[in-house]
Amino acid sequence: MTNTQRTTKSAKSTTGTATADKTYDGFTDEERGAMKERAKELKASTRRGSRTAKADGDTEVRAKIAEMPEADRVIAERIHDIVKSSAPDLDPKLWYGMPAYARDGKVVCFFQSAQKFKSRYATLGFSDLAKLDDGTMWPSAYALTELNADDEARIGELIKRAAG
Repeated sequence: MTNTQRTTKSAKSTTGTATADKTYDGFTDEERGAMKERAKELKASTRRGSRTAKADGDTEVRAKIAEMPEADRVIAERIHDIVKSSAPDLDPKLWYGMPAYARDGKVVCFFQSAQKFKSRYATLGFSDLAKLDDGTMWPSAYALTELNADDEARIGELIKRAAG
């Protein structure tokens, strides 16, 4: 491993006080957790058929949203409703432990709670399959701290374009 690949972070003891720096291999605990969740999702999807996967996808997404802290949960519930009404052909599924919406099994957009990676804002993200192209540069993710009616209308339009 090169020095550029190795990073350090301050570790905390169980009492919450800082201890000596320790070296890790580049993935945070949250990132490792997301990868483990993705592995479980892939294993579960191979065990069930496509019809069952569609029904289970909505249930799993709603359950994941219900686990979120209130501020993230409120936004995620609205995003879920907006996606379902704006692009009913997108299938809800979990993707790295996050609510996501897919066409033909491939993720088009996803919601990431702020709590997931200890961020100050939640994220609505779009994959390269989303048809949001606008010239030679366009956003592929949006920071969300709360939603108002104008935000919801804009998100609905983005979702329609992405799923187009």
